[in-house]
Amino acid sequence: MKQKFDVMGMTCASCQAHVNKSVSHLEGVRDCNVNLLSENMEVDYDESKLSSDDIIAAVRKGGYDAALANSEKKEAVSSDIASINARKDEDLKKRKRSLIASFIFTVPLFYLSMGSMMHWPGIPDIFLGHAHMMIMALTQLLLCMIVLGINSHYFIGGFKSLFHLAPNMDSLIAIGSGASFGYSVYAMYMMAYYMGKLDLNKAHSYHMSLYFESAAMIVTLISLGKYFEARSKKRTSDAINALVDLAPSQATLLDHGVEKIVSIDDIRVGDQVVVKTGESVAVDGKIIDGNASIDESMITGESIPVDKTVGDLVIGSTINKNGRIIVECMKTNEASTLSQIIALVEEAGNSKAPITRLADVISGYFVPAVIGIALLTFIAWMVLGQSFNFALNCAIAVLVISCPCALGLATPTAIMVGTGRGAKLGILVKDAETLENTSKIDTVVFDKTGTLTYGKPQVTDVEVYDERLIDYALSLESLSSHPLAKAICEFKEITPLTVTDYQEIPGGGLSGTIAGKAIFAGNKRLMDQKGIPVQSKHDYAKEGKTVLYFAIDGSYAGLMALADEIKEEAKAVVHDLQERGIKTLMLTGDNQVTAQAIAHQLGMDVKAEVLPADKEEVVRSLQDQGHQVAMVGDGINDAPALTRANIGVSFTSGLDIAIDAADVVLMKNNLHDLVVAIDLSHATIKNIKENLFWALFYNVICIPVAAGVFYHAFGWQLSPMLGAFAMSFSSVFVVSNALRLRLFKPAAYEENKQVHEKKHVHIENDKEDVPMRTFTKEEADKTIDVEGMMCENCVKHVTKALTNLGEEAIVSLDENKAYVKGEASDDEIIKAIDEAGYKVTNITAKKAYDKVIEVPDIMCNNCVKHVTNALNALDGVAANVSLEDKKAYVTLSKPVDDETLKKAIEDADYTVGKIYD
Repeated sequence: MKQKFDVMGMTCASCQAHVNKSVSHLEGVRDCNVNLLSENMEVDYDESKLSSDDIIAAVRKGGYDAALANSEKKEAVSSDIASINARKDEDLKKRKRSLIASFIFTVPLFYLSMGSMMHWPGIPDIFLGHAHMMIMALTQLLLCMIVLGINSHYFIGGFKSLFHLAPNMDSLIAIGSGASFGYSVYAMYMMAYYMGKLDLNKAHSYHMSLYFESAAMIVTLISLGKYFEARSKKRTSDAINALVDLAPSQATLLDHGVEKIVSIDDIRVGDQVVVKTGESVAVDGKIIDGNASIDESMITGESIPVDKTVGDLVIGSTINKNGRIIVECMKTNEASTLSQIIALVEEAGNSKAPITRLADVISGYFVPAVIGIALLTFIAWMVLGQSFNFALNCAIAVLVISCPCALGLATPTAIMVGTGRGAKLGILVKDAETLENTSKIDTVVFDKTGTLTYGKPQVTDVEVYDERLIDYALSLESLSSHPLAKAICEFKEITPLTVTDYQEIPGGGLSGTIAGKAIFAGNKRLMDQKGIPVQSKHDYAKEGKTVLYFAIDGSYAGLMALADEIKEEAKAVVHDLQERGIKTLMLTGDNQVTAQAIAHQLGMDVKAEVLPADKEEVVRSLQDQGHQVAMVGDGINDAPALTRANIGVSFTSGLDIAIDAADVVLMKNNLHDLVVAIDLSHATIKNIKENLFWALFYNVICIPVAAGVFYHAFGWQLSPMLGAFAMSFSSVFVVSNALRLRLFKPAAYEENKQVHEKKHVHIENDKEDVPMRTFTKEEADKTIDVEGMMCENCVKHVTKALTNLGEEAIVSLDENKAYVKGEASDDEIIKAIDEAGYKVTNITAKKAYDKVIEVPDIMCNNCVKHVTNALNALDGVAANVSLEDKKAYVTLSKPVDDETLKKAIEDADYTVGKIYD
C-alpha cells in the first residue's frame, strides 16, 4: 500500500537523503519518495511485512520525526492544503520573530567588536582601552549567548544529526558557529589569565582573537536567508492555494422546500443545492431546475460563460453569473472535480523527476565530505605555518558556505511551480517524471475521431436543384436512426412533412412518399438503380466526405455532403509540433481514401483501417524504432495505446478528470494545449538544470575560495560571516529562479484564419432577401465581433445564421461586427455563426449590471469572496467582483442607494472608490 507521512526536522538535501535511506532499507519497502519542499514522504510498502509505526520508528532512529498525514481523520484535499498553509504561515511568523530578536542583539555585538578595532564613533569609553578589555569580552559573550540561545535549534538539530552519523546543514552551522564561540571562550579565559599576571600585551593579543561576533553573525545571517527562503517557498504553492481559495465553504441546501445554509462538508450525494446569481456552484452535480450562465474559467480556462439548463452538468467552484438553479449533488466535497485537480497538482509537485537522481546521490555524501574538507583545510594551514586564527577562519568559512539546501530545493521548487502553472493553464500533469519525459517527445500519435475531428458527422455542403430538397430530405431522414440521418436532421430546424410508404433500402438508402411524390435518398448506386442521373460541382469523395443524393418524383433534386469535420485548431497544432521537430501520425479505422484526404488537409502522416486493439501495436512499433511517443486520444477506447505510450494525453470527460490511462489531462479539451504542455515541460526541465548547475557549481567555486586556495596567489580570504551570507542566499536564488516559471506564457499560435474558405450551402435561385430591421445599432442587446467576413455575401450568411435563431440582426462588413436584438444565448450565437463558416471573437452585452464600484483594496481571491459576500448579503443585490480590474459589478432587483453599497464594502474592511452606473 501507499501511505503519506509528514516529516519534521529536515533542513537540507542531506536530511532528505538520510530520511530516504533510513526508510528504504526496511524490508518490505518498495519505494520511498521524500520531499524537502513540502516536508513529507510517500512510502509504498508491503503491509504483511511492515507497518506505518515501523516506518515512523525508522525515521526517528535517523534523528528526525514523522507522523501519518491526516492520521486524525480523512479530510478533503483542500482542507489538508489549508492546514498546511496555516502551518507555513505560523512557521514564517516564528522565523520573523526570531530573526528580529537575533538582529536586536547581533547588531550591537557586531558594532562593539568591529567598532573598537575600526575606531567607529559612539562606543562608550567603558568598552575601550586595555583596562576595560574584560568588560568588552564579557559583554560580547553575553550578547552572543543570547543570539545563540534564540537560534538553539541549529545546535540541537545539528549535533543530534551528527550523533546519528547523518550530518546535515545544521551540523555544518553548529560546528562552524560553535567552533567560533568555543575558541572565543578559550581566548577570553587566556586573556583573563594574562591580565591577572599584569601582561596586558599578551592579554590584548587574545582579546583580538575573540570571534563572538562571527558566531552570532553566522546564525543570524543564515536565519535571514532561511526566512527569505521560506517566504519564497511559500509562493511556489500559490497555484494550489489559488485552487483551494476557489472552493466555497458553505452551500444553500434545499431541505423539503426550505433553504438552509450548511457547511460544504455536510452535503451528500443526492442533496439538492440552490445556486443564485453571483454565487459559487457549491458541488459537482446536475441541474434539476432553472437556467444559468456559468463562468467555468477557473476550471477550464474558457473565458466565455456557458449557458446551462435542466439536465446539464455543473462543476463545483464555478460562478453563476446569471440565473437561479437547483443542483442535485453527484459528488461529495472530497471527491469533487476541484479536489481531484488539487490532488493531482499536489501529487505531481511532491513527486520526483528522474533528473533528481544525481542530486540525491550527491546529497548523501555532501555534508561528510564538507566536514572532511574543513578539517583538511585547518590542518593544511597549520602545517604551512599560518596562525591558528587564520586556519580556524578558513575551516569555519568552508563549513558555513557549503550548504546543500540549494541542492535539495533545485528540483521540487521547479516541479511545484511548473505543475501549478500548468494547472492554471488547464493542463494537469500527473507526476514529475511525466513532466520531464514530455520534453523528450519526438513523435505524437493522434486518434482521429473525437481528437483531430469533432467526433460526429455534419453537413458541410449542399447542392440544391429543386427548391423542395431541404424540407423533403429532412422530413424523410427524420424517420431514420442512422448517424448520417441524424446529422442531416441537425442541419436545419423544420416542421417535418408527413411521410408515407417509408422504407429503408439495405445498402442503398431510404424511400418514401411526400405529398404524393416518390422520394429517394441514398448513395449513387441507389440512384443508378432508379435510373436517375446525378451531377456534382465537386469530387467530395476526394475530400474525405460522404455524399447522399436525393430525387423527387423521378428527377434529381440535389445532394448533401457530410464529414466528421476537423477541429479548427488541429492544423495549427500539427504545424506547431512539426516546427518543434516532432513527427505527427494519425491513426484511424477509416478507409484509406477518406483518411488520406483528412491527413492531407492537416499535413501529417496517416495509418488507416486500424482497429482500436491495433493502436497499441503501432505505438509499440514506434518505440521499438527508438522514438519517444506521445499518444493523444479520448481515454476510453484508446486506453491500451495511451498506457503503452511514453506519454498518454487525454481530455476531460464530464466531471471526471482523473483518467487513469493518461499522464497528461487537457482540461479545456483544446488540442493546442498539447503544444503548451510540451513547451512548459521544456521550460521546467531547463529551470531544473539551471538550479542544479547553480547549486552544484556554487559549491565547486566557493569551497576553494573559502579554504584559502587563492590566498597566496591573489590574497583572497573569505570571512565566515560573508560565507554565511553567501550560503543563505544561494537557496533564495534557486527558489527565485524556480518562481520565474510562474511567468511562463504559451507561445501564440495562428488559428486557422481561412474560415471564409469553408464550404457554404449553395442554393440555386435563392431569391430570399434580407428583411429590413426595425432597430438601430445603439438599441442592440448584444454586439458581436465576427472574424472571417470578406464580402457582402459573407454578410448575408452571418445575417441569415442570426435570423434563423429568431434574432433581429444588423451586420457590418466595415466594422466586422453584428448587432442583434433577441433572446438567443451567447453559445447559440457562437454555434450559429461558426456553422455558417465564421468565428466569434467577442460578445458584448448592452448592460449586464446596474452599478460599477471601484474597490482598489482587492488583492487576492479571498478579497473577491469577502466583497462578493458583503454585497450579496444586501437584499436585492447580486454582485460579480473582478480581481483583474478591482471592481464590483452589481445587478439590482430592487432599488439600493450608493451609500448602502459603500457601507457594506467598508464594513468588510475594504475601501470604496468611484461608484457609477
